[in-house]
Amino acid sequence: MFTGLSAFPLTPLADDRLDEAAYTGLVSRLAVAGVDSITALGSTGSYPYLDHAERARAVRLAVAAAGPAPVFAGIGALRTSQVLAHAADAQAAGASAVLLAPMTYQPLTPDDVYGLYEDVTAELSVPLIVYDNPGTTHVTFTDDLYASIAKLPNVASLKIPGPATAERIAELRKLLPAHVAIGISGDVHAADGLAHGCDLWYSVIGGTLPAAALPIARSVPGAPGRLAPLFALFAAYGSVRVVAAIAEQSGLARRSCLPRPLRGLDDAARARVAEVVAALDLA
Repeated sequence: MFTGLSAFPLTPLADDRLDEAAYTGLVSRLAVAGVDSITALGSTGSYPYLDHAERARAVRLAVAAAGPAPVFAGIGALRTSQVLAHAADAQAAGASAVLLAPMTYQPLTPDDVYGLYEDVTAELSVPLIVYDNPGTTHVTFTDDLYASIAKLPNVASLKIPGPATAERIAELRKLLPAHVAIGISGDVHAADGLAHGCDLWYSVIGGTLPAAALPIARSVPGAPGRLAPLFALFAAYGSVRVVAAIAEQSGLARRSCLPRPLRGLDDAARARVAEVVAALDLA
C-alpha cells in the first residue's frame, strides 16, 4: 500500500457541518483518477477541527467512496484515549491504515511521544503511519526517536518533511526496519524525494487535483517544474487555503469550506489562484 501517490483530500464544511456530498465527490474523483491511496483526515483534511462524530463519519464516507484505493485515516488528538477512540472508529470503518501525528498544547518530551505510539500501536490491527509535521505540531522527531518508534508493532511508514536528499534517505534506511516505507511530504519537495529513494508521496495537491499530481508520482519528465507557480502560491498563502480556493472555484466545495476560524483567502489572493489554475490548465 505504501507506494506511489497518497492523496490528501479536504474535508469541506457547509454551514459549519461536514459537507457529505462535497466530501464524497472529492474522494470519488481520487478513486477515478487512479491514485494509489487516499489519506482521509490529514492536515489538509483539517482533522483537529472536527468532532468525534464528524471524524468517524468522514472515514466511513471515504471508505465507501474510495473504490479499490486503500484509505488511510488520520487519528491524531491531544489525549491518548481520544487517539485510541479514533483508531477504533477508523478500523471499524474499514480503513487500511491509520496516520498519527503527536498533537500537543503542553510541550511533549521524547518519552511522551514514544509513549503515545507505544500505547496506540499496542491496540491496532492495521498498519500505522508516523506523521512528522513539525511546522504544524511543533514536535521535533530525532533520529533516535524515529528508530525507536519504527520498531514498535504495526508501524509501516514514516511521513517525513522535505527536503529529502539522497544522503538523508540513505541515513534513514540504515535507521529503520526494512519494512518501514519512507514517504515525502511538502509538495514542492515531492519530485526530489521520490527521485532520491522515498517510497511514496503524501500529497496535498493530489487530494484536489490528482491529474496534476500523478505525473510527478509517475516521474514524468517536466512535471514538477510545470507546477512551480502553484507551489509558489502554497509558500505565499499556505497549501490548505490554496487548495480550498481551488476546490471552491472548481465547484467541488462551497465558498468558505474551511472550518472557522480559518477564513480562507481574500478576493485578491483568490484571483491570483484562479489565474495560476487557468494558466496551467489545471481545472
